[in-house]
Amino acid sequence: MATQAPVSDEIFPRNTNKTYSLVEVVRGQSPLVDKGPDDTVFSFPVVLLWEIVLLLGVTLAIFVFSLFKQAPLETVANPLVTTDPAKAPWYFVGLQELLEHMHPLVAGVIIPGLLVLFLVTIPYIDNARANAGVWFSSARGKRIVAWTALYTLIVMPTYIALDNAFSLRELLRAVAPVAQGLLPAGIIAVLVALPALVLWRLHADTREFMLALFTMMFVSAIIFTLSGFLLRGPGFKMYLPWQMPNGYNPFDGL
Repeated sequence: MATQAPVSDEIFPRNTNKTYSLVEVVRGQSPLVDKGPDDTVFSFPVVLLWEIVLLLGVTLAIFVFSLFKQAPLETVANPLVTTDPAKAPWYFVGLQELLEHMHPLVAGVIIPGLLVLFLVTIPYIDNARANAGVWFSSARGKRIVAWTALYTLIVMPTYIALDNAFSLRELLRAVAPVAQGLLPAGIIAVLVALPALVLWRLHADTREFMLALFTMMFVSAIIFTLSGFLLRGPGFKMYLPWQMPNGYNPFDGL
């Protein structure tokens, strides 16, 4: 009668005379760890094709718009007669509005330069890969953007109205020329710093700080552009759209 061979309790017995071995796979420290193609797309041709489609779509939209709306070209300019109000193109109207509130060096050079520098450095300041490419990053990010936009919609029009009624630029022009540029810029800096201070108290991360600052910049640009376009009449003075003197209508040039 045959007997069954005893079964060893060892999972990996020694000296089995086998020519292979079983090893464990563990997470290691290597330049290739977490650097795989997961959650990524190739810039060529995937992203490039989408950029080409976007370029063609925008170009088509401009062509179609030009078929229905002619460019508002006027007669040859007369150097002896200045257009009143002389407004910049729509993409510079916000900058022209900002020039009404502070020194030209601050409004025309320093602030635009800082904004461009901010946009250029965003990818280097916020280089986290978590939630990269996700709109607003998270539910908390959406709330931060919404509250920051609401805050900007309140404080920036208030600043424009108060500074138009009590213009620091004009009040300090002869008294303190240096403060003429520094004080209005300091007020803007405080208005921008307040949301950042609130986020710092809430222990926000870098992505959330960037969301708040970019939202303030974007919404402020819209507010200053609309103010310069809709509320500035002859002499570039501020009027309500339906109270423009001399029959001026900001929509006539559209």
